[in-house]
Amino acid sequence: MALRDNHPEPLQLAYIMAAFFAGSTLLHCAACTINDICDRDFDAQVERCKNRPLVSGAVSMFGAWVFLFLQVAVFFWALSYVPMNAFLCGSFGVFPLHAFYPLMKRVTNWPQAWLGLAMNWGLPTAWLIAAPNDYQYPPVWALTFGTLCWTIVYDTIYACQDRKDDVKAGVNSTAVLFGDYVKPILSMFAAMFVATLAYAGYATGQGWVYYTVSVGGCAAHLLWQLVTLDTEDPQDCWNKFDANGYLGYVVLAGQLGGWYIH
Repeated sequence: MALRDNHPEPLQLAYIMAAFFAGSTLLHCAACTINDICDRDFDAQVERCKNRPLVSGAVSMFGAWVFLFLQVAVFFWALSYVPMNAFLCGSFGVFPLHAFYPLMKRVTNWPQAWLGLAMNWGLPTAWLIAAPNDYQYPPVWALTFGTLCWTIVYDTIYACQDRKDDVKAGVNSTAVLFGDYVKPILSMFAAMFVATLAYAGYATGQGWVYYTVSVGGCAAHLLWQLVTLDTEDPQDCWNKFDANGYLGYVVLAGQLGGWYIH
């Protein structure tokens, strides 16, 4: 969306997308590392997580901290090449957003909301990098809110795998908070995500390909997830959570198709 009116060459667009993919993957890996460091005592009480490297002793705490430091150092090295406003925005995504996420499940029933903000803070950062002279606040922040809602959907589904163990261990989550109303509540968050996609498309002048593939495809995918979801079946919860990775490609495909036609 940020590049729609800039008309980059295909190779330039591919380079930009590859750079964003590498940066977001690196930050995600660092976030997983600090999460495992902070949650090792909780993980020992959860059947699905008790064999993770820090819990089992396969990796030492010292090794984990060194690994985290290296990941963060490389991320900030890469971030140092972007404009200062994007650097500051991206830095805020690292600290406090990602850094404090592991603590949220200890103090609030809404850690998924904080995770949504942390996970999707790359969106306003990326827009500052890709189109610093065309920063469109309404669609940027609408999409940030919408993807936050999406994160609540898929991470609540993920958390449903461990609800029984989480209750015993004292882990807070929206999966525990929503109880028997997980599916109807997540349906509302899913609807808000689809609505923000539609609004952002309108605000940035997207065409029929975007609305058909990105918005329509997203709505159909989320509808399938929530209609067929069995919150009492951990394997089904994992499958639905994992399917959200493909949903991201659906949204991307509509944007790329619209860019190509435009």
